[in-house]
Order: sequence, then structure tokens, then C-alpha cells
Amino acid sequence: MKKITKAVFPVAGLGTRFLPATKAIPKEMLPIIDKPLIEYAVEEAVMAGIEEIIFITNHTKRSIEDHFDKNFELEEKLIKSGKKDAIKKINRDIFQEVKFTYVRQKFQKGLGDAILQASHLIEDEYFAILLADDLIINSPSATQQLINVVKETNLSVIGLNKVPKENINKYGVISFADSTKNEKLFHLNGIIEKPESNPPSDMAVFGRYILSHHIFNYLKNLKPGVAGEIQLTDAIKLMLKDHQINGYLYDGTKFDCGSKEGYIQAITYLATDMILK
Repeated sequence: MKKITKAVFPVAGLGTRFLPATKAIPKEMLPIIDKPLIEYAVEEAVMAGIEEIIFITNHTKRSIEDHFDKNFELEEKLIKSGKKDAIKKINRDIFQEVKFTYVRQKFQKGLGDAILQASHLIEDEYFAILLADDLIINSPSATQQLINVVKETNLSVIGLNKVPKENINKYGVISFADSTKNEKLFHLNGIIEKPESNPPSDMAVFGRYILSHHIFNYLKNLKPGVAGEIQLTDAIKLMLKDHQINGYLYDGTKFDCGSKEGYIQAITYLATDMILK
């Protein structure tokens, strides 16, 4: 099996739940203490061995590209001021050998369509998908845990999280044929996006995937689903007819930073941890 080296970050969403803050600032650039939200997810991917970050963006997300680029004027000013620690913060060593690629999603057609925009960059290989809204804190990281599962099984895997019944309709939800010897690993036999009633389980898809390139075959001709969008969960459901896919209940402290409540919880958690240290 080829090494998993590419990760797709769909970041073209408009972030309407955070208006007016996101009128001029991408939600992915909202700060969690002293780093933007997107940096936590990119750091997670790179630490798991990802070598190419593929951002699916739109015309309002230029600041993401600027953030991961060099700022010579700022660096020169910091050097003259003797602020070596600040230089390290904006010019991090772990990002130096990483390739950053940017692809525009011209129309907002949903997560599935966003992932499809990266198809020309993915060869015969597995690749990661990270939704930056979902901040997951753990070592090893959620992405590393999923990569380890793929290495063991040579099958696509979806990150799972147990969700209370009252919130399950906000997520993609899996059904599974059986569990395995590993109590955290499940063989999927179905998946549904935001079920209105009778969810098949309490296992929700939560922001991390390692999928094979085969997913693009199912995304290409997919019709709009929930909310009139091209849903990644619908493509996964079709792919299940031809390919076994696993779900993995990964370890980690999880925050849904796509909501104001989750965003505040993440800041509080990290601020408390920083103070205690």
C-alpha cells in the first residue's frame, strides 16, 4: 500500500453561523487562543505524515493562502526587533517541507462536490479528508489513528463519535453489520446524512476520513441530496455496495467549532490547559 501523503481540506463554506464576524474573515481563520482554527487541523495532518495539503477554497478565502505563505515584510520587522520566538510562530518548521495546493470551488454544491474538485490531484491511492470545524485534541491524533487503521486493514475508514440522541440529526450517521475484535472498529453497511427520525445508531461521522480514490467514481454522477447539495455521505453509501468501508471510534477530546457553543468550549479548554501548564 502506498504511503498516505495527501489531505483534502474543504474550506469553501461561508460560515454564516458566525456572522457578522465571518463577513470579511473566513471562519477557518477565527482564532483559537493565538492560532487560527485551520492551523490546528493542518498541524494534525502534517504530524500524521501528510506531505501535501489540498485546500478547496473560494474567492473569499485568500487569507488562508496568505497565512501558510511567507510574509517577508513581517519577518524582516521581527528580525530587526529581535523577536526570534515570534518568527518561529509564523514560520513553523513543521510546515517547511509541506506542499500547499489551492483549488477553487466555483459553486457551493456541498461537501461531496468540494471533495470532487480534488480528483485530478489524487492518483491510485488513499487520501485524508479533514473538516477543520472539528477540532480534535489527542496524541496520537485522530488522523494518525485512522491512518494506522488503514495500514492494518487496507480499507477506507471513517472517523466516528458517539452522539446523544437529541443531537444525532445534525450529523451523518452509520449503521454497521458487526463490530470486530477491536471494539472501536466497525464494518459499515449503511450511512445516512442528518436523519430526521429513527437514526440507525448513535455513531456519527465526525470530520475525519481516509478514503480510497474510488470515491470519485461515485461522486461524479451523484444527484443532490439533503439540502439540495452533493453529499459525501451519499457517495460513501453507494461505494459500500462495491467496497468494504470501516468506521473507527477514535480517541480524543472533540469540539464542533462550526457552532458558537463548540467554538467557545474549545477556547475555554485550551485556555485552561495553557494556564495550568
